[in-house]
Amino acid sequence: MVGIGPGNLENMSIRAVEVIKSSDCIIGYKTYINLIKDLIEGKEVINSGMRAEVDRASLAIQKAEAGKVVSIISSGDPGVFGMAGLVLEVAKNAGQKIPVEIVPGIPSENAAAALLGAPLMHDHVTISLSDLLTPWDVIEKRVELAAEGDFVVVLYNPKSSERKWQIEKTVEILLSRKPSDTPVGIVKSAMRKKQNVTITNLGEVLEHPIDMTTILIVGNSTTFVYDNYMVTKRGYKV
Repeated sequence: MVGIGPGNLENMSIRAVEVIKSSDCIIGYKTYINLIKDLIEGKEVINSGMRAEVDRASLAIQKAEAGKVVSIISSGDPGVFGMAGLVLEVAKNAGQKIPVEIVPGIPSENAAAALLGAPLMHDHVTISLSDLLTPWDVIEKRVELAAEGDFVVVLYNPKSSERKWQIEKTVEILLSRKPSDTPVGIVKSAMRKKQNVTITNLGEVLEHPIDMTTILIVGNSTTFVYDNYMVTKRGYKV
């Protein structure tokens, strides 16, 4: 399982590039496959759309059992909302044992944070707003507790063409526990061609474009904005 980070070559690890180049078969979501097309010429490539993760995992295991070196591609890190856990789960349920290497990549939240400045300098939580695999009442409770604990909150999968009200409800919950002027970073397509970085606040965040390629970082009570940088205090007295 290979993490390709944001998707541009300069932000991939040397090991990730080596593994991809040495693989017989490349499997992944078609958008991620397109990001590394220059590395996979001449290889067997199997791509598919969203919501086909289990099928990809099963197929990868079948290919590996047939003796092929297979790389499953994840954007960011394969162990952070990626394919690593799913592949191991599918293998366990099928009673199959195959040699596995998990190659880490830069998670989307870290790519976004770097573009914003230093918003993750203290305790933070990462929550996906997609309720396709997690019941909404569980997500809502996690948002509530994160806000009560004064964590910096990172939001993945905030909004899609089919899921629009979840981000509105999340902002409502956060506003009930955080001031409206709490800094919020909005990063779309971090370190890709359509990258866009915006720093706003919790009261105005919904006025900005948000979609599935967007990462939101909501500050804590110490987060401030300085010279177009979003910064959370580390805790040391300066």
